[in-house]
Amino acid sequence: MTLQIGDPAPDFILSDQNGKKCQLSSFKGQRVVIYFYPKDNTPGCTKEACNFRDNWEVFKDKNIKIVGISKDSASSHEKFIAKYQLPFTLLTDPEPCPIASAYNSYGLKKFMGREYMGMMRHTFVIDPNGNLELIYWKVKADNMANQIINDLGIS
Repeated sequence: MTLQIGDPAPDFILSDQNGKKCQLSSFKGQRVVIYFYPKDNTPGCTKEACNFRDNWEVFKDKNIKIVGISKDSASSHEKFIAKYQLPFTLLTDPEPCPIASAYNSYGLKKFMGREYMGMMRHTFVIDPNGNLELIYWKVKADNMANQIINDLGIS
């Protein structure tokens, strides 16, 4: 079943770049942006992460938590964060990617005629009550953060 605006956000516990457990429901009372992305250090994923980094102050000032999720390892996330000075948390959802699947963000992809299972580039804004406020199924990696800021009317 596809998630819809207003649905409760599926709760999860995943490990961050430091191996520390992070639970979505622990952020109740504040907005959370969760963005699923295919792979650390790839062109589109780097553009997306840096767009969130470059708009970090706007989100921080509004007490909005940013969380990126991919199937990369904690050590890969740690290097990605260090290389691009990312000020937010990256979580690991290892294959078969149960959390990404719960968010309809893991499935069959096609690249150069080849089909494979992979992480989709989707973004979700969760309201302070833990419900889906905004859903982006079609993400432009280089301006996702700007789009959210515009759609929420914050700056």
